[in-house]
Amino acid sequence: MEASGWSTSLSSGIVLSLVAVVWTMLWNNLQGLQLQQFVSRHLSRHARRLAAIVDPYLTVTIAEYDGGRMKRSDAYKEVQAYLQRATCATGGGVRHLKAETAKDVDALVLSMGDNEEVADEFRGATVWWLAYSTPPREDNAPSYWGGGRAARADRRFYRLFFLERDRDLVLGEYLPHVRREGRAVMVKNRQRKLFTNLSGDGYDADGMWSESVWSHVVFEHPKTFATLAMDPAKKKEVMDDLDAFRNGKDYYARVGKAWKRGYLLYGPPGTGKSTMIAAMANHLDYDVYDIELTSVRTNTDLRKLFIETTSKSIIVIEDIDCSLDLTRARKKKKKANDDGQKNDGDKKDGAEPPDEEKDAGGSKVTLSGVLNFIDGLWSACGGERIIVFTTNHVEKLDPALIRRGRMDKHIEMSYCCFEAFKLLAKVYLDVESHHLFDAVESLLREANMTPADVAENLTPKSVDDDADSCLASLVEELEKAKEKVLAKKEGKGKDAADGDDDDDEY
Repeated sequence: MEASGWSTSLSSGIVLSLVAVVWTMLWNNLQGLQLQQFVSRHLSRHARRLAAIVDPYLTVTIAEYDGGRMKRSDAYKEVQAYLQRATCATGGGVRHLKAETAKDVDALVLSMGDNEEVADEFRGATVWWLAYSTPPREDNAPSYWGGGRAARADRRFYRLFFLERDRDLVLGEYLPHVRREGRAVMVKNRQRKLFTNLSGDGYDADGMWSESVWSHVVFEHPKTFATLAMDPAKKKEVMDDLDAFRNGKDYYARVGKAWKRGYLLYGPPGTGKSTMIAAMANHLDYDVYDIELTSVRTNTDLRKLFIETTSKSIIVIEDIDCSLDLTRARKKKKKANDDGQKNDGDKKDGAEPPDEEKDAGGSKVTLSGVLNFIDGLWSACGGERIIVFTTNHVEKLDPALIRRGRMDKHIEMSYCCFEAFKLLAKVYLDVESHHLFDAVESLLREANMTPADVAENLTPKSVDDDADSCLASLVEELEKAKEKVLAKKEGKGKDAADGDDDDDEY
């Protein structure tokens, strides 16, 4: 009996132990997380209070790139510009400086190096700025735009330290003050730049790896509207249009349109399309982004190019009819579809693929991608941008590409007229009247000569050349151009006559 009772007690103990284990597992699964979070919250709260007693400083961190690394932070650039003055101060304590060229050719713009700290004062409060960077990620996680470039780029930051008692002053007044003053410094030191989308990866002015899709040089083109050979009335119309755009921020907001405008410059080679862009940039004081469309791999890359442009800029695609097969693209597609339906029964395995498939390794930018680039949702990112297309053959472009709303203003850059010639004579020869002007005026009505050719003939080639010799040379070239025009007309007339004779034979 005793052995039986002992066995029964042992079995009961085992059952109770199993029940306890199961209950513990259930309790941990059901309540453990909540209990841990509850305890963690309270411990963190007390830890923060203890830290506030030991360390009374608060911090604000400003990263170089906003979330997603899609666009460089304006706040970061403004803080960097603002700290230039404190960095250069004798008592600033900065020992390692970084230098880059300034607007003045003999000056340098200085900023503090990595892990340097500088103090600043604002209405009796002292704050400290620390510049630092973090190394690139070690993992192979792909970034939104492709992990290859992003993985190599250091993350740069500015960290602001201040006392907790100054919290309202720093957050409410000091930081807005920093941004305003930083913008003013950026405007003062600003150098206009000419950007290209070729070979954007490399080390930037701060000596750190940059993943920017743009490379740049200082924009120093001297062309202005004052020296642009163009009909004066048309030139004034363009200048007035540009001024209205530059001052139209409130208007564009009121009508609900993105603050951008498209210009289509078309005409024969040598009529001044590129110099017109330079004159527009100098007139508006804008940067220029020159896109080489054939080097853009996909529509997504094209979108990234647009996102990384700044306001107050002109985005240029020159000779767009030659850049990609965007000419009458939809008509070609329709014709290809019709031909495909007609020849479906004749296709054989191993047949030659279409050109689009053969060029799969090249640019895959489509007409749709370019249209979205011009006026899609992403085109509203930022503001005060002008988009310029140039072409020698406007008739080849798809109407959807150049309709109003995308290319808002169409400007024909035509052959040289007499008014444009007089401007060139004044600029190149410093003459406003000459006995050969009448001959030039008469010949320009009958001969086609571009402003570039006229300017070349007016350029002195030796110390012996003067206004008389240069104008005589121009008249001679205009007479040759006139003879070519007449010969061309006669040839067309003869062909037409031969065609009529052939019709009579039938």
